[in-house]
Amino acid sequence: MTATAPGTEPVPVTSRESSTCELTIVLPCLNEAETLAVCIRKARASLAELDVSGEVVIADNGSTDGSQEIARAEGARVVPVPRRGYGAALRGGIDAAHGRYVLMADADDSYALDDIGPFVQALRGGADLVMGNRFAGGIEPGAMPALHRYLGNPVLSWLGRALFRIPIGDFHCGMRAFDRDKVAALGMATDGMEFASEMLVRASMSDLVIVEVPTVLRPDGRSRPPHLRTWHDGWRHLRFLLAFSPRWLLLYPALALSAAGLLGLVLLALGNRQVGHISLSVQSMLVCATAVIVGMQAAGLALVSHGYVAPLGLLPPSAPIERFLERLTLERGLIVGLLAFLAGIAAFIAAIITWGSTGFGALDVVSTIRVPIIGMVLVVGGMQLMLVSFALSLVDDRG
Repeated sequence: MTATAPGTEPVPVTSRESSTCELTIVLPCLNEAETLAVCIRKARASLAELDVSGEVVIADNGSTDGSQEIARAEGARVVPVPRRGYGAALRGGIDAAHGRYVLMADADDSYALDDIGPFVQALRGGADLVMGNRFAGGIEPGAMPALHRYLGNPVLSWLGRALFRIPIGDFHCGMRAFDRDKVAALGMATDGMEFASEMLVRASMSDLVIVEVPTVLRPDGRSRPPHLRTWHDGWRHLRFLLAFSPRWLLLYPALALSAAGLLGLVLLALGNRQVGHISLSVQSMLVCATAVIVGMQAAGLALVSHGYVAPLGLLPPSAPIERFLERLTLERGLIVGLLAFLAGIAAFIAAIITWGSTGFGALDVVSTIRVPIIGMVLVVGGMQLMLVSFALSLVDDRG
């Protein structure tokens, strides 16, 4: 398509083979009849003003309020996406895009679709992914809840920068632009709001050129509540980021915690210890037992996360972990876990026998609690190993 003069409406591209479409603006849509028309008009006016050949694609996620008819009447192309979810809708729109570049934004009239010039300029300058930064561009009063503005977005953005070393100030801005083929090749798989995090992390891990430009966020133009659910979707983002970095966040700290707890457990199982003026007894042994159990649980979660995410290409390879997971088959995990579990039961039985030798009367806690503590660690640890082995087998079956 060839863009018309500023002030007139461009004709949308209708053929995948058209090589003149430079930019596709994709708007995910689920019952956006109130604001969809104004968003499309702003997007098309921007294309004309910038003399950019392009189209507007509405990735419809099953609207029942006539959004499809509104979109067509405004000259946009409607792409039905049956699979529900923000990420699913965007992936459908991106797959159907004709442009070399894609700009995505929400259809609630909160993003500056009338000011896409900086995104286009950055793409033409060689960027593969251009992130909008609402904090740099300006957040108008009422545009973002205080919880999102001062806690949710800053914390999640900081976590993303810390874990993945991506120098982006606004990790979750919904307005961004990118090279369609390069981003499509990343193989994004999430369907929900965490799609925004997945795109940025995958792009970084694939060494794409990522830049950031200021953009303005305005109040949502709809009268109904937004689709975004603060705690639910915030947790999905957090869960996704944690799943991407299970080694440094979970595995290594868990192994250190378990090792320290196990060392203390072994030393205190033989009797009280004196460290300077500090006397360590069964109370300290309970603390060490807790450290071992918590460490094992965190390590198990890290291994399951790695087993799920690594086959998707979302983690850099780790030869030691891969070798360990290859050896930790379901059968081996069940056998070792069951042996530990039975050893713990044996420890409990031994404690009961000791108690019975006294006629099941009152016991001295300090002298008799050590064996039950060891039994508890073995029972819980064995059960944890069996559950982790089973969970990893499910991940393997699914992958």
